[in-house]
Amino acid sequence: MKNYDIQDTWHYHNGTKHPNGTLLSRSHTYHPGFRPIPYKIYKNIQKISLLLDKEPIGISALDAISTIYDSKVEMIPDLNVLTRMLYFSGGITRRIKFSPPIGAFEFRAASCTGALYHIEIYVVCSDIPGLCAGIYHFDPKELALNVLRKGDFRQVIVDATADEEFVKQAPITLIFTDIFSRNSIKYQAREYRHAFWDCGTIIANTLSITSAHKISSRLISGFVDSQINNLLDLDSKKEASLVMISIGRTDKPIPKSPPLVPINIESENSDNNIDYPEINSMHDASSLYNTIEVKSWRKHFVRPQYTTTDLIPLRAETLTKDTIEKVILRRGSTRVFSHDSITFEQLSTILKRSTNGIDTDFLSRYDILNDLYIIVNNVDGLPSGSYYYVRQRDSLELLRRGDFREISGNLGLGQDLPHDASVTIFFMVNLQKVLESFGNRGYRIAQLDAAIAGGKMYLAAYAFNLGATGLTFYDDMVTDFFSPHAKNKDTMFMIALGKKAKSSHS
Repeated sequence: MKNYDIQDTWHYHNGTKHPNGTLLSRSHTYHPGFRPIPYKIYKNIQKISLLLDKEPIGISALDAISTIYDSKVEMIPDLNVLTRMLYFSGGITRRIKFSPPIGAFEFRAASCTGALYHIEIYVVCSDIPGLCAGIYHFDPKELALNVLRKGDFRQVIVDATADEEFVKQAPITLIFTDIFSRNSIKYQAREYRHAFWDCGTIIANTLSITSAHKISSRLISGFVDSQINNLLDLDSKKEASLVMISIGRTDKPIPKSPPLVPINIESENSDNNIDYPEINSMHDASSLYNTIEVKSWRKHFVRPQYTTTDLIPLRAETLTKDTIEKVILRRGSTRVFSHDSITFEQLSTILKRSTNGIDTDFLSRYDILNDLYIIVNNVDGLPSGSYYYVRQRDSLELLRRGDFREISGNLGLGQDLPHDASVTIFFMVNLQKVLESFGNRGYRIAQLDAAIAGGKMYLAAYAFNLGATGLTFYDDMVTDFFSPHAKNKDTMFMIALGKKAKSSHS
């Protein structure tokens, strides 16, 4: 099986490392004036306008990001709830006018590398209150659903996931895809890492708003890629399915799907005609080609069991009560951090609430795949230094004490943000072990797992009115810095946390 020829992943991963990855050109430049249109535009298509209710339903952001709901009773979201899920995941939350050549800029509910917004969201559903069964594309520009297919096509997803039980019971499945060229125009072949970073931060919002409505969900990463791409009628060399979330529960059996014929609706994909075959090669190498492969792939990762400082999360009665809706609308990517400290209690709460795990088809519940390594620059109640987060014991293991602010900045491509932040957090994984368990597709889930937890940290930080921003990094330098503890581990994601400086635009 091609998925288990893991040299493909190592070729891609090593080739896209900063600063000298062989799949990256150091002479490459990107000009904002050439930014692709960040929307998939269908021509001559039936649209369903969505009515948005932004009113908070009263669940705090910290509770929403850390709670998993499991229901054995029927739970079918209506169109109003689906609209909220889509909007608070990938809707337009603010518009800002910049000077030319950038001009008007529309920011979304979740952060995205380069604000290029290359992740698209599709809906596959049964009849739900307010919406007929069908396949729809979410249009954030017009806050509408583009009607791609009419009828109940959920059996196609059940077949593609080799009869995954949660999928069989879910009235709604969201499918997240990546339009490669929209991000590779700036980031070249490294785009495929960004696909899962940016998809993960969106999914952190999706899971949180779903949890706020007390609706069960499961992340589905094991499926026959071609079947899902065909269902959406995608040109998989330009746009491909990454992951799915099945939502809710219905006791009604799934009917036989209508015939699957080409949709034949013309769309503008923001294609800039720049081809990075390394992206297609990596995606193909990590694809599953039949249900036998899906069944053999689906397993739960078994993680090995491991002077600590116990976390001191804030007591429930002292926590911010800001709702998940309010926090998502407030969230942005911090542009400037002050050198002011955050408290150990704030950091403890962010770490614990953001890493409570998710319900997936590749992990035991309440677990995450990545390990967290931390550089503390300025946290009241915690000495500056490097740490390892021992999730099983809710404690921080001191690796080295000292002032590593300069190193923190250097690891984050020499930028001011990780230098100035109170804390920088690196999500690292023993990639070889993950690939041995899951094959090349393990690369997808390792990136996605880190980005979802990182996306939850965004929300937790903003719940405290702190700042947060995701960053890229010098891969091998991060491993070297945290070694010998992090020996044989690779960095999947990096986030900086701290207080926003007065001049910050977020």
